Amino acid sequence: MNSLYARHRSVLPDWLALYYDRPIEITHGEGRHVWDADGRRYLDFFGGILTTMTAHALPEVTKAVAEQAGRIVHSSTLYLNRPMVELAERIATLSGIPDARVFFTTSGTEANDAALLLATTYRRSNQILAMRNSYHGRSFSTVGVTGNRAWSPTGLSPLQTLYAHGAVRTRGPFAGLTDERFTEAAVADLEDLLGQTRSGVAALIAEPVQGVGGFTSPPDGLYAAFRRVLDRHGILWISDEVQTGWGRTGDHFWGWQAHAQAGPPDLLTFAKGIGNGMAIGGVVARAEIMNCLDANSISTFGGSPVTMAAGLANLGYLLDHDLQGNARRVGGLLIERIRAAAAGVDTVREVRGRGLMIGIELADPVSGHAAPEAASAVLEAAREGGLLIGKGGGHDTSVLRVAPPLSLTVAEAEEGAAILEQALRSL
Repeated sequence: MNSLYARHRSVLPDWLALYYDRPIEITHGEGRHVWDADGRRYLDFFGGILTTMTAHALPEVTKAVAEQAGRIVHSSTLYLNRPMVELAERIATLSGIPDARVFFTTSGTEANDAALLLATTYRRSNQILAMRNSYHGRSFSTVGVTGNRAWSPTGLSPLQTLYAHGAVRTRGPFAGLTDERFTEAAVADLEDLLGQTRSGVAALIAEPVQGVGGFTSPPDGLYAAFRRVLDRHGILWISDEVQTGWGRTGDHFWGWQAHAQAGPPDLLTFAKGIGNGMAIGGVVARAEIMNCLDANSISTFGGSPVTMAAGLANLGYLLDHDLQGNARRVGGLLIERIRAAAAGVDTVREVRGRGLMIGIELADPVSGHAAPEAASAVLEAAREGGLLIGKGGGHDTSVLRVAPPLSLTVAEAEEGAAILEQALRSL
């Protein structure tokens, strides 16, 4: 046990997870690569949990942070803040939500927590619809709407949560259906679920592509079909875009746009990639919803001048360099390379995803049950080969998560796929 690991264990919580049998300390990064304390270089296909969205040490972002820090680091939301207003204007326009207002937080957990506060206050109800296999954060309220046992340390909650079918295409009672019939069955189940509620449900919160749950998603259009049901009941739709936002899926700038037939969501939450590592989260909502709070509220650190400067520079780089298009093109190549690499590996049940958001589901080839040991073995083998990836999945799945920065090159995609192939075949 190295000294830093021993110090970590002695002073930090036991439940603070670390990857690898021999945890690594990442000391610096550049582009799509990082280095550990031993000087070893890795190709980074996880980006600090989908957070280093554009690139490590992106000059445009580091310059903006340094310049803003040289002026003022902090003032709070009690004072006018030009970078915060400018970033809010850009996000409001990009969100697709009419008459949008933006509230900044410091994380996706806090963003979802704020969205739940807004929805339940606006609707005067503590009932929330969430999806099975979901993950929305680690706070008391967001754990209460997380449908993933591995990330739910308590069953206590200020909310009454009802879990709907539909987010996982390949498992459960509707798995054998066509996409059209699957959507119809999920909508019928939603109607039945709402028929059993005591009073008006406040909102549905859903990830267009489930992140921690293993990059699983419903057929395109399912949430639009849900939305038509929700609208009849006055129920709000919160789209959790913490992992799917900013073009990562390639096909769309926001994940909700794969379900756009019924219009944009009422609320949208974001975090992770927009700061490229800086602590930014937030909520976008229609003005009447955002303004429904009748008590004082501020955010001490949300909208910090330094993080807002980083977000503005990062968003500008992403748009100017069409990183959404790059995610679509290079992501399409990468998923095909991974599918080819997984061919003939009995433990691989499915390779799925879109853009630079790819999941490799592993299962015991005999029993069909989840194979967490295999997932850990591949994670370790990939690291030994010089590649960092992630893990996820629900209560009965084990999934490897592949989500490189959106500036990934074709050569890097080929290199990473080759390392991943060796790791998978080591099983």
